[in-house]
Amino acid sequence: MTSEDIKQQYSMRDILLRYGMVPDKRGYIPCPFHHEKTASMKIYKGGYNCFGCGENGDIFTFVQAMDNLTFKEAFYELGGEYPEYTDSNKFKRNLTRYKAEKKRETEQNRLRRLKERIQLNNMLINIYVRTINKSEPLSDVWCDCMNALQYQLYKSEVLNEKR
Repeated sequence: MTSEDIKQQYSMRDILLRYGMVPDKRGYIPCPFHHEKTASMKIYKGGYNCFGCGENGDIFTFVQAMDNLTFKEAFYELGGEYPEYTDSNKFKRNLTRYKAEKKRETEQNRLRRLKERIQLNNMLINIYVRTINKSEPLSDVWCDCMNALQYQLYKSEVLNEKR
């Protein structure tokens, strides 16, 4: 398949669904390339444009940016093939796809583990705050919880920077 065949086969919305993103009624999503509170990325049939950070392109540039791939890797990821390739080069093509898939899986696993650590951190913060509120001020339990809370708040800042 050529790049034009791929563009005809996949719309930008199809590519977004691969990443678990669904545009709203107006065709906007929160931009995955910068932190924001409101949706500023407009999705078109064959491309996208973020009015917040200026990121724009087609389905290939989106896959490249999301998975940190080269154009060639993104092209293979979407099912592209170069007609001049023979069976002897099929291994290289499959290896490129495999590496791109492993890279994406590794990043997804890293984000999943980070999310779990953030959830655990928030749970500990809540426990310490409740214990502090129930304890007598300046008691041993209150002091221990206050120290542990400060540490968990620090960890929360560090974990949120890794997003």
